[in-house]
Amino acid sequence: MEFLIGRWTGEGTTADQGSGAGAFSFTPDLQGKVLLRRNFAEYPKKNDKPAYRHDDLMIIYHDGTAHDLRAIYFDNEEHMIHYAIKPAGNSAVFLSEGPQDAPRFRLTYTSAGPDRLKLKFEIAPPGKDFVTYIEATAHRDKPDK
Repeated sequence: MEFLIGRWTGEGTTADQGSGAGAFSFTPDLQGKVLLRRNFAEYPKKNDKPAYRHDDLMIIYHDGTAHDLRAIYFDNEEHMIHYAIKPAGNSAVFLSEGPQDAPRFRLTYTSAGPDRLKLKFEIAPPGKDFVTYIEATAHRDKPDK
């Protein structure tokens, strides 16, 4: 998952709020034992929807027994999501884990070339197929000198 490490600036669209922009970072922590993702997205006022800011934190870690990658996600809307992660070369798919009667979530990062990413966040209501909720692109910020 090395391709994700760094600070990123992006823009994209959501199914209900329209266009937005934001930034996120993937930073190793705890002597390289976890990877922290901090994210924010800002959406302007649209029709009857007020301007909005979304903040979240994700902790990526190795499962101590199976050595699988997992993540736990928290946001300012009081959501908490547990993910199993399937890295594959220059992509990583985060698939939510939980009861069959709950919505499912899929977050996919794909390298789009040097210092570029594509991001897709999908939601599936219980018993239904995934529908795209957010699509975005991002570029890696250059380090401060």
